[in-house]
Amino acid sequence: MFSKILIANRGEIALRVLRACREMGIRTVAVHSTADADAMHVRLADEAVCIGPPAARESYLNVAAILSAATITGAEAIHPGYGFLSENADFAETVEAHGLAFIGPTAEHIRTMGDKITAKTTMEALGVPLVPGSDGELANIDEARDVAARVGYPVLIKAAAGGGGRGMKVAHSEDELAEAWSVARTEALAAFGNDAVYLEKYLDRPRHIELQILGDMYGNVVHFGERDCSLQRRHQKLLEEAGSPVLSAEERDAIGATATAALSKMGYRNAGTLEFLYQDGQFCFIEMNTRLQVEHPVTEMVSDVDLVREQIRIAAGEKLGYGQSDITFSGHAIECRINAEDPDTFIPCPGTVDVFHAPGGLGVRVDSALYSGYRVPPFYDSMIAKLIVHAPTRAAAIARMQRALDEIVVEGVKTVIPLHRRILADPEFQRGDYTIHWLENFTARNI
Repeated sequence: MFSKILIANRGEIALRVLRACREMGIRTVAVHSTADADAMHVRLADEAVCIGPPAARESYLNVAAILSAATITGAEAIHPGYGFLSENADFAETVEAHGLAFIGPTAEHIRTMGDKITAKTTMEALGVPLVPGSDGELANIDEARDVAARVGYPVLIKAAAGGGGRGMKVAHSEDELAEAWSVARTEALAAFGNDAVYLEKYLDRPRHIELQILGDMYGNVVHFGERDCSLQRRHQKLLEEAGSPVLSAEERDAIGATATAALSKMGYRNAGTLEFLYQDGQFCFIEMNTRLQVEHPVTEMVSDVDLVREQIRIAAGEKLGYGQSDITFSGHAIECRINAEDPDTFIPCPGTVDVFHAPGGLGVRVDSALYSGYRVPPFYDSMIAKLIVHAPTRAAAIARMQRALDEIVVEGVKTVIPLHRRILADPEFQRGDYTIHWLENFTARNI
């Protein structure tokens, strides 16, 4: 087992990894920008190294500075968290080339799954169902027209190297296709430096269902059930549940068996999440995230497994030590992402948190690096906390989350807490009657 790990991230995820290390008796190294000198993960780590100015490209994306920090502190491994360099195959290769362990998948698998076209063709070859669409990158608009005619409108043009909704455009007819094609390629080039796009059938009322996977270095792969991440705005998740209100145990077992068999054939190691669109009882693979997910706590709550601890064990060469039949699920969990944003316009609202009070009680968890007096910087993602609850049933989890949202206090900056209260009180949400398009319509109705 490692004796010292460098955490190449910031905020709540850096603190989350730090806590797992502390419980395992592993010393930690925090890296930080000058803007994060007073951050909680910096205060609590055993050692801290400043790696640059506020801009992420000069600090948290500065590979040379991060590796230098690992070298001078004697760290043996690097945990990338999520975001920043977590899905950068070159970074993973460089870390291991310097004799350090990368706490994540292999660079090969990061690279394969980082390109959505390659990821889809790989998964299809391994028996995982896909959304109908093009076989790969579209060469030109004429090919796009041919594929759209075959699968039927509406269709979705998507960036091959995309994420977060950038480089994605819907065309409801052939008249709209040319503009969608042009705009998607332009956005993809600007955001990712790659204008390759592909086409999928646009599903009108799907759920976004994802499956949490862990694999070790010895071919053992298991899943930890599904998360329903359908509550999204502009393809950004806001609230997640485990399990999904619409899946049966039989459906979970079936897609879980398909996914674990595929990843076992790949030789996949460490944590990963397969994302699907689910409609009319059918799962369609859309992408895989080769890292820990923001919403991993809901899986931990229903499975009683520390996924970060498992990541570290796997990277250290340990076997999982359990099989699929050993994993059980209990109750229901919900996570609300607390962003420093206007709850109506979603405009980021950095500033000083004058007062912060975390809710508590049975089944309530808060993953956050906030404290009273903390200044939310304008340089990074606006998420400042994750509020997670667990209860025996979904109805009880909703009631518990409503109580926790009433208790939490964040003063000095605007947050999306009022929006979460409205969502939890909505009858459609309470029935579990929503799709990936629901939140956009809900916010439009309630502004």
